Amino acid sequence: MPGAVVFLGPSLPHEEARAICPGATFLPPVRRGDLLAVIESDASVVCIIDGYFFQDAAVGHREILSLLKAGKRVIGASSMGALRAAELDTLGMEGVGLIYSLYRDGKLISDDEVALVFDPESWCPLSDPLVNIRCTLRLAEKEGIITQDERQLLLRTAIDLFYPERTYDRIAGMLSSDRRGAFVAFTERSAVDQKRGDAIEALERVAAVIG
Repeated sequence: MPGAVVFLGPSLPHEEARAICPGATFLPPVRRGDLLAVIESDASVVCIIDGYFFQDAAVGHREILSLLKAGKRVIGASSMGALRAAELDTLGMEGVGLIYSLYRDGKLISDDEVALVFDPESWCPLSDPLVNIRCTLRLAEKEGIITQDERQLLLRTAIDLFYPERTYDRIAGMLSSDRRGAFVAFTERSAVDQKRGDAIEALERVAAVIG
């Protein structure tokens, strides 16, 4: 039975990931050089979900191409994996999920869309990624929590912030005091975590492949 290696961090806790794909080996977010050790492993599937962007050197295209050349099946989603899959899908890397599709179609361009800061030991997110904020603001407008103008204002505010400073509480400060409470309450109960959803979809794909 083929095995799998999954690079995962803040997008989904490892405990939840193991319940979805118990046959995989879970490793921390990928850094440049980490894939070299996987080339010689028994794993036939490599799934890249989370990876370092600004904190450490990001995983390179050549590393992924080396995996493909070695006969590994490489799947990407959610964060660094989605970004690299959109860049390398014509060369054999497989992309999964909405975020990958948005990068592939040119609707998302910058690494900044999926970047966040996280606790280096627990990998718990300490900021909100822009792609999740976009999805949450659209839902908030749809449900009448904010107006279209307010959505555009909050999105512009989030875009202008440096990624470690992006939180719903921070951008909510742009709303009038009588509008702020309802929006904050909405984000606490209904914020969209697209990165989590895409990570789950990718793990379900891996589980189906390795059996």
